[in-house]
Amino acid sequence: MHLSLLTFSALLASSFAVPSVDHVLHEKRDRLPPGWQYHEKLKSTEILPMRIALTQSNLDKADEFLMDVSHPASPNYGKHWTHEDIANKFAPSAETVDAVKSWLTSSGIAPERISRSQSLGWLKFDATVAEAESLLNTEYHLYKHSTGKPHVACSEYHVPKHVTPHIDFITPTVHFDAKIPQGVAQPVEKRAPTTTAAAGHPVQTKAALGIGAPSSGSLPKKGAQINIKAIIDELKNCNRFITPNCLRALYRFPPGLTKNPKNSYGIVEYTPQAYLQGDLDLFFANFSKNQEQRTPTLNSIDGGIPQTTQQGFQFNGESDLDLEYAMTLINPQKTTLYQVGDQVEGASFNDFLDALDGSYCAGDDPFQDATYPDPFGGEGAYLGPKNCGGFAATKVISTSYGYNEADLTAAYERRQCNEYMKLGLAGTSFLFSSGDNGVAGNRAVCIDPVTKEYNDGKSGIFNPGFPSTCPYITSIGATQIVPGASVTAPEKACETVIFSGGGFSNVFPLPPYQSSAVKSFFANHPPPYGADRFNNSQNTRGFPDISANGANYVVAVVGQFALVYGTSASSPVVGAILTLINEVRLYAGKSTLGFVNPFLYTNPGAFNDITQGGNQGCGTPGFQAVTGWDPVTGLGTPNFPKLLEAALKLP
Repeated sequence: MHLSLLTFSALLASSFAVPSVDHVLHEKRDRLPPGWQYHEKLKSTEILPMRIALTQSNLDKADEFLMDVSHPASPNYGKHWTHEDIANKFAPSAETVDAVKSWLTSSGIAPERISRSQSLGWLKFDATVAEAESLLNTEYHLYKHSTGKPHVACSEYHVPKHVTPHIDFITPTVHFDAKIPQGVAQPVEKRAPTTTAAAGHPVQTKAALGIGAPSSGSLPKKGAQINIKAIIDELKNCNRFITPNCLRALYRFPPGLTKNPKNSYGIVEYTPQAYLQGDLDLFFANFSKNQEQRTPTLNSIDGGIPQTTQQGFQFNGESDLDLEYAMTLINPQKTTLYQVGDQVEGASFNDFLDALDGSYCAGDDPFQDATYPDPFGGEGAYLGPKNCGGFAATKVISTSYGYNEADLTAAYERRQCNEYMKLGLAGTSFLFSSGDNGVAGNRAVCIDPVTKEYNDGKSGIFNPGFPSTCPYITSIGATQIVPGASVTAPEKACETVIFSGGGFSNVFPLPPYQSSAVKSFFANHPPPYGADRFNNSQNTRGFPDISANGANYVVAVVGQFALVYGTSASSPVVGAILTLINEVRLYAGKSTLGFVNPFLYTNPGAFNDITQGGNQGCGTPGFQAVTGWDPVTGLGTPNFPKLLEAALKLP
């Protein structure tokens, strides 16, 4: 009988490694995910690739770090960090690394067998089943899925009490992270402490991964097709047809004139959503005849391409809208398109973030995020390696997609939110549309107060959106020109086809930069609802932050012009305005704005306050637009001359 040196050493070590009496439960799985069955006890000599996710350091100081480079009152405003600085600052502490390594070596894992990941966040070593079972005080079994897919797992595992604060999680253990083709996988319980959303219902598998699907609920809404000849006199018809010139008149910003090489603007799209070049050309021919960049600069992430196989508003409306307005409004500055995910798996927000920060990849959730090479294959499948790092973040990034906060676990959302914080430290402004269903969520659903499940949206608990509730991004709501009013008249909250998403988080605390505005709202305009409707603690993040027009956009889609509605339009417009401000700051020898929220809330006078309209939903009128910040339109819409003046006063 022949044994490898590793196997022999491991067996010898495991015979002496006895679980400490101070071991405590770290994670537990209460039941098998649907489709899986116990097959057999795993042989003790099998080798397992053990991976330990170490807890990050200094996350408790994240606000302090971000405010130091983002708050106008800080002497370090605009001194954004390098990615190396960020990685080192949040890397697991020496105490954490030493504590976990010491535990491993004292348990029989020789130091030379332990390595650390390039991202610094993981310890890796191979171990026999016998070693792993002794180390974690557990038993490993082989399970099989109904498709025949095998998987190694345990039902629970333990670590020493003193090591617990230093470990996020360990694999392979309780997590059933074997990829199963879509349509087979069912709602599962992955990590017992984090399988329930803040709303109280189980999180559904693939809730994050289907963000680009036509049924996702966060895409813009289509109105009537129009004859382009009907809007030749653009500015007189802005209450019926929004065009680029209408937006310039509304918010008093000029056409772009320069293209500083240090400036950049990114639009994120999730496959199968894609633009059609013929639509861009048609739009530019009518509204941007001197368009310099006619095709966006493509950053293909995880096989993302502007697919043309599936066409129609449900596949092209979002991307056409985003790019036609973003590219026109900042022309001649270039626009970068981040196209994320292949045509089989698609992608989640985490998959996009992975491409910007390779260290973020290792912690993805296999039940929510994509795995590449695509394990399903077929036409349109990306068979290359997952893009972990390698893509640069533009100075402003706009995303016109979103989840319900209740779609995902609080732990998943906090981890993603912290990544936006890190990218803010590096100088990127992240914008997200706030949603189109008022206080209801995507697909206009609310939360049943008894079952905590989604209902038909006619009653129940308000359903806030994510990432809008993350305090490290800028959430953009929607306004509209009052019917029959001129382009120079005050706008109102959007109540045509869509209602501006807004409300209060059930996960994230109230950030200091927003505290005064939110406290003032509750003090002067208390909503007529109790805790049975929304989180009225006055201690959680409110959204949106600001707004822009979101109704009656003229968009070229599949060769014809149509009216389009949604905060999907509002976000790229605000992103274009911030890009124009960055352009001026760069030519003045200053930094770009980076994380903008502290700057916005310090300068409420740079916005057109919206005091009419509401965001109805869940069988209620929702919240109302009032003087000052409100959870319908935020601080209001940009007044470009005032905003630029305030921005140029910054260091």
